[in-house]
Amino acid sequence: MAIDSHCHLADAAFEGDLAAVASRAHEAGVTDAVCILSSDTEEEFARVDAVRAAWPGVVFATAIHPHRAGEYAGRVADAVRVVREAVTRVSALLLGEMGLDYHYAFAPRDLQREVFAAQIALAVELDLPVAIHTREATDDTIAVLREAGAGRVRGVLHCFTGTAEDARAALDLGFYLSIPGIVTFPKAGALREVVAGLPADRLLVETDAPYLAPVPHRGKRNEPAFVVETIRQVAAARGETFDDLSRQVRSNLQDFLGASRVDTSVKAVV
Repeated sequence: MAIDSHCHLADAAFEGDLAAVASRAHEAGVTDAVCILSSDTEEEFARVDAVRAAWPGVVFATAIHPHRAGEYAGRVADAVRVVREAVTRVSALLLGEMGLDYHYAFAPRDLQREVFAAQIALAVELDLPVAIHTREATDDTIAVLREAGAGRVRGVLHCFTGTAEDARAALDLGFYLSIPGIVTFPKAGALREVVAGLPADRLLVETDAPYLAPVPHRGKRNEPAFVVETIRQVAAARGETFDDLSRQVRSNLQDFLGASRVDTSVKAVV
């Protein structure tokens, strides 16, 4: 039984065949998925009912992505309000994805940090874990987590492709690390070496669908069924069996979200 700890099933990319996507996940043995919603993107919330109909066991995360932080210059309190309302709308079990992105820099760095810190404070208030997006911003991301989290924030670095030092910084905060399909890419040897040394009880796996499809599906639209390729590669890097790693990461997701909050089966509508 596999899991997908981070995907975007409410994305327009799945609008035409969502039930088939969920059915393929079920056939591949993917039992649980976390669907990420942009808190201030109404089009995604309009698709929530369809996601639930296709995959009743899916759980939701919502937050303001760093790419959208520029919308909240001078009104960070509005960002917090938007996220708070979004959490209630979908009974979200975590806040995400949020963080810092210095690669594209769609918003000024100081504003990204301000919006990020405010969302971390909200997560602490609500006692919910967080899913973190960080790109070319690891030091600042860790600094915000330490300062705004005040030792109480818990969460996961989504789409982790960093160094052993980056991993240690996150693990020292008690965070999980979610490994994407990038680990299957031929040039990802350094990432596979890092993954081999990660503690088993802090590992998650994800697709980030519809993005970043793993080998042998690279170049196609990604979907939760493809997470099995990532699990297979991570297991090989760690010298473990597919089944053992699948059980471990599913147990980790249960621990991360709370065992009673993770559904035990996929009930795809076909």
